[in-house]
Amino acid sequence: MKKLVAYITSAYPEKSFSVDLSLALGDNGVDTLELGVPFSDPVADGPLIEKANHKALEFGFKFQHLLEISEIVAPKVDTLWMGYFNSFYQQNMDKLLPLASKLGVNGLIIPDLPHEEALPYRDLFKANSMSNISFVAPTDTDERIKEVVSEAQKFIYMVAYAGITGSGQAEDLQPFLSSIKKHSSTPVYVGFGVNAKTAKAKVEGAHGVIVGSAFVDILLKDSLNYSEKIKQCCELAQIIKNEIN
Repeated sequence: MKKLVAYITSAYPEKSFSVDLSLALGDNGVDTLELGVPFSDPVADGPLIEKANHKALEFGFKFQHLLEISEIVAPKVDTLWMGYFNSFYQQNMDKLLPLASKLGVNGLIIPDLPHEEALPYRDLFKANSMSNISFVAPTDTDERIKEVVSEAQKFIYMVAYAGITGSGQAEDLQPFLSSIKKHSSTPVYVGFGVNAKTAKAKVEGAHGVIVGSAFVDILLKDSLNYSEKIKQCCELAQIIKNEIN
């Protein structure tokens, strides 16, 4: 069974909604939840997630909100935090990772922390049974892929193309996938540009998909009330899970 990872922007439009949505997604085909940490300059994210980040910050997002959401959700749904390194660094990594682990969070996804700069934190992640998700991109050489994935944990985040999330650009991923699998037996999940229309093609040869902008697009629709947003997100999750399997 291939896996579905769903990204949502934490506390957007508000904390209680994120809790309700997270638990509902866990009941409707989502295997792992990415709780996004709103940040002012989300450089790896497309316009939809960027907009949701900015709105969440405008609505008063605090890091404490992420902790409160995680405390309820993480014991019930496999949960990762996705954010930019400054958000975590400001919380003091030596204190944050033990706290995250205590809450039940299983790892971090940090798109702006290169492999080399993450190495000093390797033992800290390990000591707290936390995964620091590894990224590989089509622009990486075979040598670099080998280096990055050699100790990859939980899953390898395979960037589907050299760009930002949500644009849906198509390309042949099979040579790239083969290069990753040659160096690691860790599951490979495909992210960037994955939606209901592209999921079946993107997951070919991989172990799962990571979907963000397609869910956030629903969250941004002001014409929908909270119940309708949750319903549409759950329907989307079911569709994608069926498509990839």
